[in-house]
Amino acid sequence: METTERSSPDAEAAPATAAETTVTVKCTGHVRTEIGDHRFEYTFEGDTLREFLDAFFAEYDVADMLIAETEAEATTRGWAPVDEDDLPGTWSKNPEGEQTRAYARVCVNGRFNENLDGLDTELSEGDRVALIYPFMFCL
Repeated sequence: METTERSSPDAEAAPATAAETTVTVKCTGHVRTEIGDHRFEYTFEGDTLREFLDAFFAEYDVADMLIAETEAEATTRGWAPVDEDDLPGTWSKNPEGEQTRAYARVCVNGRFNENLDGLDTELSEGDRVALIYPFMFCL
């Protein structure tokens, strides 16, 4: 007698779902004013800063305050010229299109994202993401 193998509905391959991550969001300056809150928990699908920002910006219209689309938007004028060979320490910069606007910053656990893995920085449960765009700055 021939037998056939049957799988239960539970045993069938379920589609893979993206992990959810909950982080603490801290907002300052104009971002805080626009959102109306300075600190709250935010849950999103995924586990990278890029996935967080995509979800967050879909819900809150603050991307233009934080993310520079061009090098000119990420750069301020007035800095003294510097010989890059003489700079102390490690200086990092995200690629064009993944930079913050001049004076705006995105930090993970108190560190600028470009000093981590940029927008590919992995986020874990309970991490702190700061969205910073000050009310004023010195020129």
